[in-house]
Amino acid sequence: MDCSPFSKYSWLDFLFSVIGVFTYVFDVGSDMWVAKEFYCHGDFLWFGVLVGLMVLSSVVIQMFSWFWFEYDRELENFDAKTASGNMLFCDQKRVKVSCCLHVLQLGFFFRHLTAIWQGFRVWWRGQQGSEYAVYLIHDLSMLRLIETFCESAPQLTLMTYIILYTNQARTIQCVSVVASTTSIAWMVVDYHRSLRSFLPDKAKQGWGSSVVYFLWNLLLIAPRVACVALFASVLSHLIALHFLLVWPALVLWAWRQGTDFMDSPAGEWLYRATVGLIWYFSWFNVADGGTRGRSIVYHSFMITDGAVLLATWWYYRDSELTQSYAIIMVLVIPFCYTLGLLVKALYYCYFHPKLWRPRGKRDEKLETDGSVSCLDMSTQTDTPAEGQNRRMARHARIFYTANTLETVQSNRREGNSIV
Repeated sequence: MDCSPFSKYSWLDFLFSVIGVFTYVFDVGSDMWVAKEFYCHGDFLWFGVLVGLMVLSSVVIQMFSWFWFEYDRELENFDAKTASGNMLFCDQKRVKVSCCLHVLQLGFFFRHLTAIWQGFRVWWRGQQGSEYAVYLIHDLSMLRLIETFCESAPQLTLMTYIILYTNQARTIQCVSVVASTTSIAWMVVDYHRSLRSFLPDKAKQGWGSSVVYFLWNLLLIAPRVACVALFASVLSHLIALHFLLVWPALVLWAWRQGTDFMDSPAGEWLYRATVGLIWYFSWFNVADGGTRGRSIVYHSFMITDGAVLLATWWYYRDSELTQSYAIIMVLVIPFCYTLGLLVKALYYCYFHPKLWRPRGKRDEKLETDGSVSCLDMSTQTDTPAEGQNRRMARHARIFYTANTLETVQSNRREGNSIV
C-alpha cells in the first residue's frame, strides 16, 4: 500500500478550488446586497450588525492568512518550492505586496486565485508542484472553516432572528439564508475531505462518511442557531450579554486544553478566541486525548443552555403571533439535536477510522481498528513530513487518533479474543 506522506493533486482538487472561489464571491455579493437593502429600508441597526459581522470575519481571516504566510516563510526550502509560477507568495519582493493585499482584506481572495493557478499548472500542464498545490488547498479549507463560523453562522442567526422578529420573510432575507446555509454545507464537506486526505488509504474512505459527517453537523448546528435566534426575537438586548458570558468561558476552556495550532503566542490566542466562537455554534475538537469526555461536557452544556434559551423564548413570546409555529419549534428543536447526537454516534461507530496510539509512546507503530492499515508521517509524529501542511496535519491527528493507553489495551484484548 502506498503510504506516501503527500496527497497527489487531482482534478477534483482543482474543481473544489474553483467552486470555492465562486462560493466565496457569491457569499460576499449576497452580503453586500443584503446590507444595501437594510440601509435603503432604514434598518440601520441590522445594517450595522451585518456590516460588523462582515468586517470582523474578514479581519480575522486576513490575520490567520498573514500569520500563516509569515510562518511558512520560515520553513526550510519553502521559498524555493513556491518560487516558480506563483501569483502571490513567490519571492521576497512580493512580501510587501502580500502585506498590502491583507491590509486591503484581499489576502484570502488571492489565496484562492493562487491555489487555482497552481492547481492549473499541476493538473492541466503537468508541471511540478503537486505538494504545494495540496498545501494551498488545505490552508483554504481551514480558512473557510473560520469564515463560516465568524460570518455565515452568525449571519444565519441574524437573518433567522429578523424573520422571526418581523414575522415575514423578504426575498433578500431568503437569499441570505440560502447563501449562509450553502457556505456552512460546503465548509463541512470540504473540511472533512481535507482531513481524509491525510489518511494513507483515503481512497477507501467513501463519500458516505462525508455525508454522515455533514448530517450530524447540520442537525446540531441548526437547533443551536434556532435557539439563539428565538431568544433574540424576544430579548434582543440580552443576546450580546449571553454571548459575552459564554464566549470567554469557551476561550478559557480552549486554553486549558493546551491548544498548539499556531507557531506564536499571539497567533495561538487568536486561534483560541476563534475556537470559542466556533464552540458557540458547534463542537470542534482541538486537543489530543479525552475527546469523548470533552464532547460529553460540551454537549451537556449546549443542551442546558439551549433549553434555557428556548424556555425563555416560550415565556416571553407573543402567543398570537407565534401560534402557528410555537409548538413545532419546541418539539422539532430538541428532536433535531437528539437526532444529531445519534447520527454523530453512528459516524464514530461505523464511518470514523480510529488510529490508536499509546500515550507517551509517539514513536511506536500505530495500531488500528482495521479501517486504516498504516499512517503517514503527519500523524505518526508531531513533526509532519517536509513540505506537508503542518496545520491540517495536526487537526487530522487530533480528529483521527485515539490517544489513550486504555483504549489501545481494550482494542488488543478484543483482537486476542477474536483470534
